[in-house]
Amino acid sequence: LSRFGTVPPVLHPALLPQAKYKERGTVLAEDQLAQMSKQLDTFRTHLQAFASKHKQQIRRSPEFRLQFQDMCATIGVDPLASGKGFWAEMLGVGDFYYELGVQIIEVCLALKHRNGGLITLQELQQQVLKGRGKFAQDVSQDDLLRAIKKLKVLGSGFGIIPVGGTFLVQSVPAELNMDHTVVLQLAEKKGFVTVSEIQASLRWETERARQVLDHLLREGMAWLDAQAPAEPQFWLPALFWELHGQE
Repeated sequence: LSRFGTVPPVLHPALLPQAKYKERGTVLAEDQLAQMSKQLDTFRTHLQAFASKHKQQIRRSPEFRLQFQDMCATIGVDPLASGKGFWAEMLGVGDFYYELGVQIIEVCLALKHRNGGLITLQELQQQVLKGRGKFAQDVSQDDLLRAIKKLKVLGSGFGIIPVGGTFLVQSVPAELNMDHTVVLQLAEKKGFVTVSEIQASLRWETERARQVLDHLLREGMAWLDAQAPAEPQFWLPALFWELHGQE
């Protein structure tokens, strides 16, 4: 300490270049951030103009709607995030997905006695289109997935399970873990599965296979054919209705 007070810290000469580089880097980062923000604002403006010009196509065409959703995603805009505001008022997409969500619930409730709350995405699309009539807006599988994701937020028991090259839609609040999902995937090709098939394909113990199948039976998601020739078969109605084209 000097008699004039505290001496201000002085950087060592060797550290001066590093400090200058750091300061310069901060300035460059701020400039880049400001430039990116400006570009995003410009993109949003163009996106709004595009949406205003093509709103009828966005409403009517599933393919056009998907492309528009992808464009929005690139800049972090979600037209479905709120029922109010520019996007919902101009495009009506919020109402479209809300109505679609209601129709999905109606279809799933109507078929729950048959499939236990599991339905393939293809069958769900067919049933929804049948209920909408030929003069309504077309609905793609992407539209259905987006509407289901909105239903999941409500905690309504809806979920999406990947099975092979498609999806199963779960509409009941049953607890399905990875074991159940793997067994559903195994049953995809034939519509049913047996304990021995699970053991051979997944190398599981008998008890593990039976626990999974018993759970699916209790939830109504599987049916038991105890009269099958070799051993009992556990049928997944959501899958075999799809395979055999029954209504």
